Amino acid sequence: MNKPIAFFIPTMDGGGAERVVINLLRGMVTRDLPLDLILVNAEGPYLDLIPKQVRTIDLAAGRVIKAIVPLVRYLRTARPKVIISHLGHANVIALIAKKLAGIDTKIIVVEHNTFSVAKSSLFRGHFIPPLMKWLYPQADTIVGVSQAVARDLEGGLSLPTDTVKTIYNPVVDRELLAKKDSHVDHPWFQDQTIPVILAVGRLTEQKDFPTLLKAFALLRQQMTARLMILGEGELRPELETIIKQLGLTEAVSLPGFASNPYAYMSHASAFVLSSRWEGLPTALIEAMACGCPIVSTDCPSGPKEILAEGKYGKLIPVGDAEAMSAALVRTLQNPLSRELLVDRSKDFETQNSVAEYLSLIEHICKQK
Repeated sequence: MNKPIAFFIPTMDGGGAERVVINLLRGMVTRDLPLDLILVNAEGPYLDLIPKQVRTIDLAAGRVIKAIVPLVRYLRTARPKVIISHLGHANVIALIAKKLAGIDTKIIVVEHNTFSVAKSSLFRGHFIPPLMKWLYPQADTIVGVSQAVARDLEGGLSLPTDTVKTIYNPVVDRELLAKKDSHVDHPWFQDQTIPVILAVGRLTEQKDFPTLLKAFALLRQQMTARLMILGEGELRPELETIIKQLGLTEAVSLPGFASNPYAYMSHASAFVLSSRWEGLPTALIEAMACGCPIVSTDCPSGPKEILAEGKYGKLIPVGDAEAMSAALVRTLQNPLSRELLVDRSKDFETQNSVAEYLSLIEHICKQK
């Protein structure tokens, strides 16, 4: 295969979609395939994780919408075999650029969130959904990262049933398994007598950390515990205010982005996902691979599929602080076995996802 497989995503910010791209690239470089990674802006904490064998193209466009012209230029010059685009607003731009380039490159768009409930506070949130409805049918294949995401997208975009393919994200690999045993240089993990509850995610509306903080305040009325939230985002000031108002300053830590969250997951007493919506939450699978007992909202979509409707962790209603607090107490008092969780996480190994994507690429490239 002389023509490259190209991946398109805005940046290498520390989110789940960016981690998926990194893991797919790592899995594919072992197959000795030519790979390009096209970034709207070459920035973000995951830049250092890009495999050296991958050619990185920095469009340096500033905003995603300004990437159309440089992306058209790339497509006409490199003529990749296929371009795999991630995230709704980037997918729209990729589809427009492919059309303008007038080349035979195949295009796969990957949807990471639940279309019917995902929302953006940015201006683009008003016009991206109509553009998706118009442009997505022009993709060679649309991929949803969970069954629920795929079916929801079909309904939201009026697509025929079963036209959106499901491929679970590549999450568990050798690097994760190696990093999870690393030492965590934080005093909370040196004291085994006080349980530490862990959450990981961007400090945004989607993750609903205010509800988690309220749940943790309720939990502290019953037992001594600590809460750590790894991640960064625009809601940090609001969360810090809530922490002070609830009198949790000494019991809650917001250390920011962590390059190795797996070590924290391995040492934590429980992992909690408080999201209002997801697609297939990567952090939930990572926590399972680290053997960390789980409490998660039954949000659309992903947790119910990952946890097999509650077999591998407790599912609670979205936005219910009392239910979250009660589930956390039960989990801390009677956690599931680490072996059970680790065994389930193997269903989300990188090699499985890579094989499915390569099979899909081979299939669509045979089509005229």
